[in-house]
Amino acid sequence: MQVSIACTEQNLRSRSSEDRLCGPRPGPGGGNGGPVCGGHGNPPGGGGSGPKARAAVVPRPPAPAGAFRESTGRGTGMKYRNLGKSGLRVSCLGLGTWVTFGSQISDETAEDVLTVAYEHGINLFDTAEVYAAGKAERTLGNILKSKGWRRSSYVISTKIFWGGQAETERGLSRKHIIEGLRGSLDRLQLGYVDIVFANRSDPNSPMEEIVRAMTYVINQGLALYWGTSRWGAAEIMEAYSVARQFNLIPPLCEQAEHHLFQREKMEMQLPELYHKIGLFPHSCLSLGLIITYIFSPKHPILFLLGVGSVTWSPLACGLITSKYDGRVPDTCRTTIKGYQWLKDKVQSEDGKKQQAKVMDLLPIAHQLDCTVAQLAIAWCLRSEGVSSVLLGVSSAEQLIEHLGALQVLSQLTPQTVMEIDGLLGSKPHSKK
Repeated sequence: MQVSIACTEQNLRSRSSEDRLCGPRPGPGGGNGGPVCGGHGNPPGGGGSGPKARAAVVPRPPAPAGAFRESTGRGTGMKYRNLGKSGLRVSCLGLGTWVTFGSQISDETAEDVLTVAYEHGINLFDTAEVYAAGKAERTLGNILKSKGWRRSSYVISTKIFWGGQAETERGLSRKHIIEGLRGSLDRLQLGYVDIVFANRSDPNSPMEEIVRAMTYVINQGLALYWGTSRWGAAEIMEAYSVARQFNLIPPLCEQAEHHLFQREKMEMQLPELYHKIGLFPHSCLSLGLIITYIFSPKHPILFLLGVGSVTWSPLACGLITSKYDGRVPDTCRTTIKGYQWLKDKVQSEDGKKQQAKVMDLLPIAHQLDCTVAQLAIAWCLRSEGVSSVLLGVSSAEQLIEHLGALQVLSQLTPQTVMEIDGLLGSKPHSKK
């Protein structure tokens, strides 16, 4: 795939970094495009420009890789990272609701899990319109309402793609992005979500339509950022290209599956997305050059985008634990209706081989005084570009165990990581 973009000095000067992130602001007489602010549950800040002209803003050079520091929460030990190259700080461990909320666990257990998560410093809660046919969002919304936590103290993300059975209730058309997000907000009982993800790419919707719709919901105050989920590197690059070409808002992060046995995307396809903020080197922009990015399977040149990652399934749907051990317990998610595919995966030849390799990690876990699950989660946290790792748990006790991965992270030396790679043999290699 080849994407070319014309970059002009005039375009660069006309847009500050704030404009690129937040979109156009209304003028003294109102106008469209500005965020909707005010009222309970609506995003803070905003406010239109006053009668005085704004001072000219000179864009800052892109922040170098690693410029944003990781911080540790007082009293909780939770670590916080920037989401991509934005200023949004999220806990390095987030809580997902797939399978569990509105399905596998009761609402009372879900409330216990969410409460423990919040009290231990987790501030990122992820859901989707498709989870339990909307019940996951309802459960999460009911709990948040009953708790009365400050809306500014947590981050909510949801995903849009599968909303219903009708043809117009699926996909990434402008219609479904807007209507689907409004439906999610109704179920969540919120005025806005912090992040809305496109929950897979849509070959039936033009990329420009997708990016324009995401820009619209942000400018309307329905979301603060948008990201992609399970998109390919070339598709992410195309979204950035469209955003820069038409002065729209680009995606902030990619949500991807990542664990000890699923490493190709995070380690081979996406690493170059994490190093700069903005599409192009600052000097190239000022020269008004046409920059061409060429993608090939052998050399995926994806750089200078400032895209971070929120990863999910750090335990491979429970495979990277000792709970299966050649059998399928009656209480695990593989027995839930609609998850026969997961049971088949666990009982497949590859699944059995992976379970055997997981047992090889026990000596390392014992050496670090942790469980295999804690070791696997800590391994995910050390990966470049990962802003947050989403946990899926069925009890508060399981969540507390997984939070122990934070202590294991500091013990993961390069030698330990190399030892894990040697035992599993799952490290991907470039194909030249």
